[in-house]
Amino acid sequence: MSDQKNTTRIAILDLYDGAENQGMRCIRELINQWSDENKIDVVFDEFNVRQHLEMPDLSYDAYISSGGPGSPIESINSSWENAYFNWLKEVENFNADEENLYKKKVFFICHSFQLACRYYNIGNVCKRKSTSFGIFPVHVVGFPTDELIFEGLANPFYAVDSRDYQVIEPNYDIIQQMGASILAIEKDRPHIPLERAIMAIRFNEHFIGTQFHPEADAIGMSMYLQRDDKKDTIIKNHGEEKWESMVEQLQDPDKIIYTYNHVIPNFLNSLIGDLVY
Repeated sequence: MSDQKNTTRIAILDLYDGAENQGMRCIRELINQWSDENKIDVVFDEFNVRQHLEMPDLSYDAYISSGGPGSPIESINSSWENAYFNWLKEVENFNADEENLYKKKVFFICHSFQLACRYYNIGNVCKRKSTSFGIFPVHVVGFPTDELIFEGLANPFYAVDSRDYQVIEPNYDIIQQMGASILAIEKDRPHIPLERAIMAIRFNEHFIGTQFHPEADAIGMSMYLQRDDKKDTIIKNHGEEKWESMVEQLQDPDKIIYTYNHVIPNFLNSLIGDLVY
């Protein structure tokens, strides 16, 4: 892998812009758990993309790019977004070079996923009519699938969704030209005449992303929802029934806990094949 010590190096791209969040903690914990369970030496570094224009170099084996607040559209031509897309292009060029045997893998989460969809012109990135916030079913396209990150998951599986924006109206010509594939869509409701949002895409062999939050853990989310300020905000914006439903679903081992234990760990498992060399 990265050096003679067989250490796996992972970069976490922090797109939270300094906003309070649970996502970064969850990503750290998932990496540490995967390292311990697989007895693999892992070093990870964090890069504050939006506040400090910090971008990782090409010395990492994998990159996990976080969610974040705000609009994935209004950042067009901003300094941080230009730096982010330059980094993405560098990783693409590295992977395209046949002399580089070990390719760089990237996982995009929520806000990062929306940016990647804009970058590739995968579909229409736009504002939702209303905020999607809660625990919702995610429907896998073409289930059963041989997609690694969904290995061990049911169809549908459940995930935390928290977004004001969406990716809809897929550009199938571009998707086909790229060799990309839509992996999942939001809750399938044929009786409602609204375009279903794309919830997961494999952009290429090494880049993949989800519009939901696979890193969300039940314990952290539960503590977050029980806070007086967060509880009051959720009830004010979404109703007490929504709050009670989320708290209840967080205890279900077949829902958030199951997704947390599979999606990101499955992505990290894709690195293991390189570790034998």
